[in-house]
Amino acid sequence: MTEPVFKRPELEDRDLITAYFSKAPSRSCERTFVNVYLWSRHYKVTYAVIEDALVFRNEGDLLAFSYPAGEEKNIKNALEFLMEYCRENACPFILYNVTPEMFAQLDGWYPGRFTVEYNRDVADYVYESEKLASLAGKKLHGKRNHINKFKALYPDWTYEALNDDNVEDCFQMALKWRNQNGCEEDPDKNAEMCVTLNSLRLYKELGLRGGVLKIGGKIVAFTLGEPLCEDTFVVHIEKAFPDVEGAYPMINQQFVQHECTDYKYVNREEDTGAEGLRKAKLSYRPVFLEEKGIVKETE
Repeated sequence: MTEPVFKRPELEDRDLITAYFSKAPSRSCERTFVNVYLWSRHYKVTYAVIEDALVFRNEGDLLAFSYPAGEEKNIKNALEFLMEYCRENACPFILYNVTPEMFAQLDGWYPGRFTVEYNRDVADYVYESEKLASLAGKKLHGKRNHINKFKALYPDWTYEALNDDNVEDCFQMALKWRNQNGCEEDPDKNAEMCVTLNSLRLYKELGLRGGVLKIGGKIVAFTLGEPLCEDTFVVHIEKAFPDVEGAYPMINQQFVQHECTDYKYVNREEDTGAEGLRKAKLSYRPVFLEEKGIVKETE
């Protein structure tokens, strides 16, 4: 068996990786070059093209592979290759970030041979863009109140798209946010801030769209995202000063209104098991959760 050559994703790999993802569309936030490129700097994630399908390898606590991305016949061939690779290297065959659609395909090819265990902490929250934009209905009444209060408190607020004229100010706002939120003492928060700063620094190279919220000409919130698949836009980054009442719901709504209305759904990623974040994400009434889990061979 030929040993596959795995390498860390670099900017010049964007077109290649995006082309493979487009052959197997998914609403999972991991299936985008931006996500794998930025987070591969923190996690030990590398990629290879195996049997004309794209495969990522995670060398965390256990060796695990992503579900291959590509055309159907090539996905199956890549899975066969990975199973053989694991047998030859005497390691368990493990797939991570597997969605129900991916597992259904796998189970169709190998009935009963594999089990999947979904992890609630990594499930993506997916919303209807129209509802995030309008906040209509009784269940979102509280969100409308927050926004109305923001507008009353800060009548000089403005919204604009991220551009070359305001990106440096966003960078400085993010550094202030980092100092206020104890990121240096928290490795996970620090990693997220590194991803945030790199997203801003490379927003054009990564094809990101951004929104900026200002009060009196000063930035109090910004957000970044991109199209994920034909009907879904994903929001990767959202930062607001917590002491500016209503800034988070305001940047959320404004960004959706300006950037996401061409898409039926908005994926706002997972809550990582953080109680406060889970409560906040649930309060926006997701239409469904995009589940992801670990696949292993049935014992």
